[in-house]
Amino acid sequence: AGVRGCGGVWRRAWQHGAGGPGPSSCGQRAVTSNGRGGAVPVGKSGLAPWVAVVGLEIHAQISSNSKLFSGSQVQFAAPPNSLVSFFDASLPGTLPVLNRRCVEAAVMTGLALNCSINKKSLFDRKHYFYADLPAGYQITQQRVPIAVNGNLSYSLCTDNKMSQMVTKTVRIKQIQLEQDSGKSLHDDTRSQTLVDLNRAGVGLMEVVMEPDMCCGEEAAAAVRELQLILQTLGSSQAVMAEGQLRVDANVSVHHPGEPYGVRTEVKNINSIRFLAKAVDYEIQRQIEELENGGTILNETRAFDSKLGCTVPMRDKEGKQDYRFMPEPNLPPLILYDAKSLPANTNHQQVVNIDWIHERLPDLPSVKRAKLVEQYGILPEHSFTLLNEDGLTEFFENVVKQTQMKPKKVIGWILNILLSHLKQHSLTVKESPVTSVLMADLLNLVEKKEISSTAAKQVLAELWKGEGKTPLEIVKEKKLELIQDQKELEEICQAVIDGQENEVIMMVLG
Repeated sequence: AGVRGCGGVWRRAWQHGAGGPGPSSCGQRAVTSNGRGGAVPVGKSGLAPWVAVVGLEIHAQISSNSKLFSGSQVQFAAPPNSLVSFFDASLPGTLPVLNRRCVEAAVMTGLALNCSINKKSLFDRKHYFYADLPAGYQITQQRVPIAVNGNLSYSLCTDNKMSQMVTKTVRIKQIQLEQDSGKSLHDDTRSQTLVDLNRAGVGLMEVVMEPDMCCGEEAAAAVRELQLILQTLGSSQAVMAEGQLRVDANVSVHHPGEPYGVRTEVKNINSIRFLAKAVDYEIQRQIEELENGGTILNETRAFDSKLGCTVPMRDKEGKQDYRFMPEPNLPPLILYDAKSLPANTNHQQVVNIDWIHERLPDLPSVKRAKLVEQYGILPEHSFTLLNEDGLTEFFENVVKQTQMKPKKVIGWILNILLSHLKQHSLTVKESPVTSVLMADLLNLVEKKEISSTAAKQVLAELWKGEGKTPLEIVKEKKLELIQDQKELEEICQAVIDGQENEVIMMVLG
């Protein structure tokens, strides 16, 4: 096993005793080069560096009107148990019917992640007994999933200013279709647990990444890129706050040249920021445990965002615990391409891989490249535009309606507008300053009718949402730049005349 380096967060956490994010601060430790510009943590002896290994399992809820094997509607925050079919509740005699939309979404995602699509995939039963899983098993794809052997390229910054970006790649082991479980609601007041089965049977894509990452920053960057891809494809809304994208992180540490260490799984992380913190904390916890003579247990842990640490949940189940078996009520899933598609086929009854491939939209990496080429902006600016939902469209609308060059427009949007949005905890779509108002304001700056300083004052007034235009605010506040040289001379002369003593002191100076 080679030594892997990481980006800025990892280096900052170990160099000069600098603290990492939150509780994963690494304290006073030395660093050693990994030969590729990165740094790895060094043990207390100063001789044995540690290498962290991170792999991810990501569950993405498929954007579909109905569930994976039933006709029940999918809707966030619906009244408890209002969207449950007989099959979802596992009533005897009910059978699964596969949702075509979910299959197409999985194929589309697999193609976008450079996977090989299996023309024949199989469904399996994965057994475990929770109150919110009525059947006592989950239908998944353990043996032959729908897509395998892909990769995801993602970028992360190597310094605080995002002026240098490095691109890395994580291998995708497989993408599989599976059901979601229900939700247990714990009522501490009454000492009882209630079960909501609205989510039971909702279609999921599980994206399994190989252990190719080494820290929280890399894991967070990879998940953010995957999230953008899913949203671009429309295969998942991937809103983590609504549970539509959940991450399990597998973490271990070892010395270079030695086998991988015992891994722990940090389960159900629902925030990219928490993912980075959880992984970095777990790496540090394992290193300290091993250096103090302890052992790492193969267990499942949870991340407590309030305490900023991981806590034990249960021992990690092995494959034998799940007692996998072929799903007897579902035949193999057969997909086709243009060559294998039988003649006189009803296109409503089959999924054509080539047809889906031809309709793939531009992925985030392509969009970023086009933004850089078309508008001459910096690559790091293109990342910010895509990372903020709706910001790319806002930027392009402003560019279309203003005479200011895109390179200057991007500065106003990223440095001024985005700052206001974050200060008020608003999304781009909630901004009280529309792209039209922003363009009008920048036109006044470009025509030299107002200064940049005055423009910031106008923007602050626009933020109040009183319905005034930038020009109206400029006139009301008398913020216009004076163009008449004679008028300027008169103003200057009046100032001098009113400050005779100061003028004399300056002349005698």
